[in-house]
Amino acid sequence: RMWTPPERIRHTLPEPDWPHPEQAATARLFQPLTLGSGCTLSARTWVPAMVPWRATDTGECTPELLEWYGRFAEGQPGAIVVEATGIRDIPSGPLLRAGHPRFIEGLQRLVQTVRERSEGQTRLFIQLIDFLRIHRRPPPERYFARFFQPTDAHRKRLAARTGDSSWGEADDMGIRGFLSDGVDDLHRDILTSREYDSLTRGERERITDTHLAHVRDLPQQLPALFARAARHCLDAGFDGVELHYAHAYTMASFLSRRNTRQDGYGETLEGRIRLPLEVLAAVRDEVGTDPVVGCRMLGDEIIEGGSRIEDTCFFGLRLAEAGMHYLSISTGGKFEDAKAPRVGEAIYPYTGQSGYECMPTVLSDSRGPFGRNLSPPAAIRHAIREAGLSTPVVAAGGIQTFAMAEEALIRGDADIIAAARQSIADPDWWRKMREGRGSEIRRCLCTNYCEALDQRHKQVTCQLWDRTQLDEPGLLLSDDGKRRLIAPRKTPDKSA
Repeated sequence: RMWTPPERIRHTLPEPDWPHPEQAATARLFQPLTLGSGCTLSARTWVPAMVPWRATDTGECTPELLEWYGRFAEGQPGAIVVEATGIRDIPSGPLLRAGHPRFIEGLQRLVQTVRERSEGQTRLFIQLIDFLRIHRRPPPERYFARFFQPTDAHRKRLAARTGDSSWGEADDMGIRGFLSDGVDDLHRDILTSREYDSLTRGERERITDTHLAHVRDLPQQLPALFARAARHCLDAGFDGVELHYAHAYTMASFLSRRNTRQDGYGETLEGRIRLPLEVLAAVRDEVGTDPVVGCRMLGDEIIEGGSRIEDTCFFGLRLAEAGMHYLSISTGGKFEDAKAPRVGEAIYPYTGQSGYECMPTVLSDSRGPFGRNLSPPAAIRHAIREAGLSTPVVAAGGIQTFAMAEEALIRGDADIIAAARQSIADPDWWRKMREGRGSEIRRCLCTNYCEALDQRHKQVTCQLWDRTQLDEPGLLLSDDGKRRLIAPRKTPDKSA
């Protein structure tokens, strides 16, 4: 379950006040915007990257995945960002990958699908990601037998904790057996914080684990890996790439205040922004200056000791100065405050407070979930404009009405409005809004039904439509055959 604020106020959906076609035609939301040197969006509407769990285990496109993006394309947003796509040619489960030329053919089919289904109205970007190893939470007996290495410090703590000095001379097997049978309080007292975290949350590599050669060498490896993957994506026909510098993953970890690396890639603001700038430069050297290269980054990590808005304003400005074509701002979604998973499961970085702030629900505090995350992009955009730069900023987070989106653009909070959960609820909502058919829009309930499926690595769907019209001819169903995988085109009768 996800963390919820202590106040636990249940909010109602805001009144939508949908525009007439004439009003929409003059609205800022539906005006074009150019990214970089010539990629023009038909509107300032945006479907951000989401992982729907529809790729193969080898990272290839499937008919279900093509239909997922084709369905978004029918709503004709200004842009769609394809899900987090791995840059390494290594097994990574049912996530798209772009680390080898063999993936280009499938990605070409994805591009063609969006072009055709959007009637050429939607630009298509793809998000590139790197992540470190993470293991499932082990049973205590397995952890202590296979992963735990007793030290003299453990022996001293055991002797003090039990009042039995013989633990100071105990052999490894005896210590492992005693701890394996012990209770949580014992584990807290004897283990280091890292060991306790590995026992209760699963072992996870950090970018500060520089005693590991592959982690120490990340700054030498990642620029070329991102650049190669970007080349494959552009060869497939994408309009550009989005570098994933957000949430719980490698690049965001370099940007975090918690990055204490002492090799010039941590500790200070300049040290933490160094690798993100080097990755951007390598991608630019590989693909040239014309294709769009943007990034997804955090406005606030939320976690204790994490980066705050003063840090991210600095990072945003440096990235804009370096030629990033857009900045898409998110919030939180970190491992550090995530809830401990069940034994046998992997930790999920959206279950703590930082995850809640990333995807707030109708069960909220007095601020409510709607438009909750507009202040970080507004602050970053202000810092960029104060420096005389015009880099577009994308905002997201519970924006699900025309007035909310339009007012954010008019205030200067952002240049582009993104909506993930509302776009899942109704992939046609941007088009319906523009055409004056707002009353037909299927509105997201903000309960995070979709997020709960993602947490369990199940194919993502929406509670508003995944059990409706299951007799539709040729319908693609979930693996268990109980849910439709694509939103229906016909809006269900609300009186039913």
